[in-house]
Amino acid sequence: MFNLTRSTFRPAQLRQFSNSAARFVAVGDKIPDIALFENSPGNQVDLSEETAQGKSVIIGVPGAFSPACSASHVPGYLKHLRQFNEKGYKKFFVVSVNDAFVQKAWGDSLLGSEIAGAQITFLADPAAEFTTALDLKFDASKFFGNERSKRYALLVEDGKVAKTFIEPDNVSVEVSDAEKVLENA
Repeated sequence: MFNLTRSTFRPAQLRQFSNSAARFVAVGDKIPDIALFENSPGNQVDLSEETAQGKSVIIGVPGAFSPACSASHVPGYLKHLRQFNEKGYKKFFVVSVNDAFVQKAWGDSLLGSEIAGAQITFLADPAAEFTTALDLKFDASKFFGNERSKRYALLVEDGKVAKTFIEPDNVSVEVSDAEKVLENA
């Protein structure tokens, strides 16, 4: 039997716990300067540059081709594209922790018009580096086999986050629903 008294513990040995809430991306944060990929691993896109001027929307999804992402979340933004445009939002970026080829195929399957295709860019975050920088990664191994992005939407103005819409349960389409985001744009 071990006889551990208070004097045998050194401060470095004590495990520290934090009871503070997760930080997540916040209003005023700059968009991270991290390479994402459009259509192939050879086509890098830097969202910090792409969103540096004007108004943009970044839509984060747990997975390409997944039911909620394909049936309601991203299609909601396509449906309300004109209303977002009327409020000054001209660029839309759909980001997922997938490879560039899957993200391209998914984008091709959802984009039905040239107007939407000219404004909406599907970007791959294959190693979840962008998602990690935003502190929006969660363990989705039960569903997707690895860590993925929480579902979210970010309104961005001149390279900085103006408003955040992050799903508290990671995957629902409530807080980040296009209509709700549009109401607050």
